[in-house]
Amino acid sequence: MFTPSRRQFVQGLGMISTAMASGLPGLAFAQQAEFVLKFANILPITHPVNVRAKEAAEAIRRDTQGRVDLQIYPNGQMGSDSDLFTQVRSGAIDFYNMGNGLSTLVPVAAINSVGFAFKDYEQVWAAMDGDLGRHVREQMAKVGLVAMETVWDNGFRHITSSNKPIENPTDLYNFKIRVPPSQQASSMFKALGASPVSISFNEVYSALQTKLADGQENPLALIEAARFYEVQKYCSLTSHIWDGFFFFTSAKSWNRLPTEVRDVVAKHINVAGKAERADVLSLNAQLEGDLKTKGITFSRPDPAPFRAMLQKAGFYSEWRKKYGEQAWTLLEKYTGALS
Repeated sequence: MFTPSRRQFVQGLGMISTAMASGLPGLAFAQQAEFVLKFANILPITHPVNVRAKEAAEAIRRDTQGRVDLQIYPNGQMGSDSDLFTQVRSGAIDFYNMGNGLSTLVPVAAINSVGFAFKDYEQVWAAMDGDLGRHVREQMAKVGLVAMETVWDNGFRHITSSNKPIENPTDLYNFKIRVPPSQQASSMFKALGASPVSISFNEVYSALQTKLADGQENPLALIEAARFYEVQKYCSLTSHIWDGFFFFTSAKSWNRLPTEVRDVVAKHINVAGKAERADVLSLNAQLEGDLKTKGITFSRPDPAPFRAMLQKAGFYSEWRKKYGEQAWTLLEKYTGALS
């Protein structure tokens, strides 16, 4: 066993003191973390969520004098969406970020994804930072989940196609479109006359390549990352669904932290979430230009005919009943009347 000399021991203390004075986090705090928190997700390490989470981790470490070490596990290192959801509920991991997938446990968590509800980000953030977001967090709390106040951005979803731009609802008639496993998304596209096909994300590229689907719908960042531009020609900026991430933990994990630690952790996660929103907005503007150079033709359809068709088909009335009057009233407080 290695036993340091007195000189080596003193040198080591000097290095730690220097690191603390210079603000270098790793050396100063590596052995001092009283609370090790794990944040896992399926996104690339370069995604704005992980970039800003890393900044939050550094700020939390600094402001707690090294008591808290928030560790980040990106790229699905610790499992798939469903795996991570199970792990955060059990306390195996401490934090996870999720959007519509929460609706399997908290149905109202998908209300922000009602088709053609939000016109722009101004409406989105007013709702999610306001009474609608608060209502969803309250429902999450009832099942033992603690959500941070700031909702992170995943982006507006748009439709890509291999054979034609989607300019109005008639262009969707019998259009085979890949959708995620979501009853709400499937019912929306059926109401618009399309033929939705539920396909796992990792199989979408091959489905488009083999014409199992004519098109798909996702935020621009995922359209680019998945290289869908290689098998799609058109992108219609429909903004038909806005999707975000609740950054949350379990009450079991949260309550084991002292109040003063919870305050610091929540503060920096919320600050990071606001910064991530700005990142996604900037990234989307850049990606449109990048995708144009890769052969994608863009169009900007008027959302009014799509919304009118959904109203006529009874889509909004159906989901109003499913979500209930309280939640639907909160949604329409920000979007205006839908049904």
